[in-house]
Amino acid sequence: MQSKLSNHIVQGFLLAIIATLLWSGNFIIARKVSNVISPISLAFYRWACASLVLFPFAYKKVYSELNHLKANWKILSLIALTGIALFNTFVYVAGHNTTAINMALIGTTSSPIFATIMAVVFLKERLSFYRIIGMILCILGIVLLISKGSWEVLLSFKFSSGDAWILAGAFAFAVYNILVRRKPIQISALSFLLIIFVLGTLMLFPFFIIEQSIVKKSIDWSNSLIGSILYLGIGTSVLAFWCWNLAISKLGAGRTVLFGNLIPIFSTLEAVLILGEAITPIHFYSGILVIGGLVIANFTFTNK
Repeated sequence: MQSKLSNHIVQGFLLAIIATLLWSGNFIIARKVSNVISPISLAFYRWACASLVLFPFAYKKVYSELNHLKANWKILSLIALTGIALFNTFVYVAGHNTTAINMALIGTTSSPIFATIMAVVFLKERLSFYRIIGMILCILGIVLLISKGSWEVLLSFKFSSGDAWILAGAFAFAVYNILVRRKPIQISALSFLLIIFVLGTLMLFPFFIIEQSIVKKSIDWSNSLIGSILYLGIGTSVLAFWCWNLAISKLGAGRTVLFGNLIPIFSTLEAVLILGEAITPIHFYSGILVIGGLVIANFTFTNK
């Protein structure tokens, strides 16, 4: 019995690690292809790819739950807008103006702070002392990263445009996390994912057309770019969500969410190894503060 239980937990750990490893690549791709494809086009092709890949596995569920989906079209549209259309598009815009390391650290750490604040304000959640301490540590880590350890930069409040875009994306994803809690239980996970993927793609389509008319530059399709879009559509969209949901079923949501702290670590390592970005002591210290803060906040929260 103990052996089976241990295997069950180990499987959950591995699935959660795979999901975070896949998600961490999103920031690397955003930076890597920033010179060959515009951000809205990248987002559009990613979610169109994800929708096509998921469709054969989910369309029967969608058909059987059509009445529930129609009855909840407003909340589903808001979820798709914030989590699919806005969040990743802002990340890809940021990829043109900041490093993958900064995107990973700022994007994956500021979003839980935004979500916590909104949960307190709108959902009337109560914060424990340790969760507040964890939030403060996360904020200090983000401030240290953005300021590059300089009081002059901090006092001047000058952020790069890329850092501002990634913060906007983090805010959109925080709103998404709040809205997801209102997903009706009658809608299955597969139907939910396919619908928000499709809705997000449709929302992006008009802006994709507008961007194409403004840029007036054809995309230079290459094996590298096609592979990147397939990775985003299949890896970071379909597979990552599937692994994450399975991990939650094996470990529980509270324990699984801790693995999100691995994303900035994986992204930093990938940025150094793949993109050749330089890692500085500031990245190291800010990462310690942020990850330490998230562990303190989440560990205390899940053991209440």
